[in-house]
Amino acid sequence: MTLGGFSLFLAAAAVIAITPGPGIFYVGARALAGGRREGLASSFGTGLGGLVHVVAGAVGLSALVLASADAFAVLKYAGALYLIWLGAKALHAGRAEAPAEVVATGARQAFREGVLVEATNPKTAVFFIAFIPQFIDPAGPVAAQFVLLGLISVALNTGADVVVTFLAERVRVALAGNPRLIGRLRQGSGAVMVALGASLLMARRPV
Repeated sequence: MTLGGFSLFLAAAAVIAITPGPGIFYVGARALAGGRREGLASSFGTGLGGLVHVVAGAVGLSALVLASADAFAVLKYAGALYLIWLGAKALHAGRAEAPAEVVATGARQAFREGVLVEATNPKTAVFFIAFIPQFIDPAGPVAAQFVLLGLISVALNTGADVVVTFLAERVRVALAGNPRLIGRLRQGSGAVMVALGASLLMARRPV
């Protein structure tokens, strides 16, 4: 890859990373519901889930899944139903009278959930298969280039998620004296996750 091509990739990947999408909304919802620790854990969890797609894409598994209607459907429904389930839990927690420390899920669980949410998101597989190959030099080692560019994309996305986490934490701290509003924020975060899951159910396999 030429320096110009790499610069173009960095610019495009950076714009995509900061564009509000499912990952940013999910992490923001997590940070509002459980605070900075859960937001950061979710950020790194989704980053690890993204690495699953990078490795899968490099060895051709993502392309195989996208080519199979049944495999794509399984991945889609698993990811969508998991997100809806997480959202329903957050909605229920938002109705609780307990303080945030009690209803929050904890950083470890937030990390695991982040991994599963991203790893079972077929839209991420579509992104890597459709976007990264445009910047790969076919004369060079294709798999190695795919992994390198994929790692850069994941790092940029994770960085954007971390920024969103700190912004969401500032909002949460500012509202710390209003427990009723915090409960509504938790409910709102749950509604966002349910909506993300519903949108994932609408995902179509690339033709």
